[in-house]
Formats: sequence, structure tokens, C-alpha cells
Amino acid sequence: MRKFKTLSQFVLAIFMIVAGVLHFVKPDFYLKIMPPYLPLHLELVYLSGVCEIALGVLLLVPRYSRLAAWGIIALLVAVFPANIYVYLNPDVLPAPHIVHLLRLPLQGVFILWAYWHTRWTVSDAS
Repeated sequence: MRKFKTLSQFVLAIFMIVAGVLHFVKPDFYLKIMPPYLPLHLELVYLSGVCEIALGVLLLVPRYSRLAAWGIIALLVAVFPANIYVYLNPDVLPAPHIVHLLRLPLQGVFILWAYWHTRWTVSDAS
């Protein structure tokens, strides 16, 4: 189980790092899904990218991995309004309606995935 958890942690970290880098490579995509009531759209896109990269890297550092997992959860909660905005305004990101609908519970799956990495296991104590 420990090997699977380590692999899971690595995959989540890589996912976060790649997602964060994409904020800098393709900022226009993220700008489209920013709810209009938020200020400083480009700055928030870059800030969330930096946070994703930093949290992904920290997830790979044993001393900080649990804290990073909690940070990932907080970040996923913080960006959830963008998913709701896209669901309610599908014209901002053309895709089948089901895609926008499935993004909402998928966010919960990612939160649970990160939460798993906040938990101690018996093998962690040794």
C-alpha cells in the first residue's frame, strides 16, 4: 500500500506542477473561465499557477507533503467558483454540457485525492 500511496503522491504532484505551468503557457484559457466578479484576472491566473507549482513541488518533500496536501485542498476549494461559472456560462468555454457538469464532482475527487495525502499511515510512523 505504501508504494501505491507514494506513486499516487508523485502523480498528484506532477499533475499540480503541469497544471501550474499551463497557467503561464496558456493564460488565455484560464482568463476565459475567471468569474467576472473577481478583480485582477491575469494576476490571479498567475498567482494560482505559482501556488499549484509550489504545492506540487512541496508535495514531493516528505517534511512538507502533508501541509502541501492541505494547501492543494484549499486551492481546489478556492478555484471551484471558476468551475461553477463555466457550468453556468458554457459559452465561455465551448464544450458539451456534460463536460461542464462532470468538472464539478471531479473537483471533489481531486480534493479527496489530496486529502488522502494528509493522513498518516502505520508505515509513516516507522
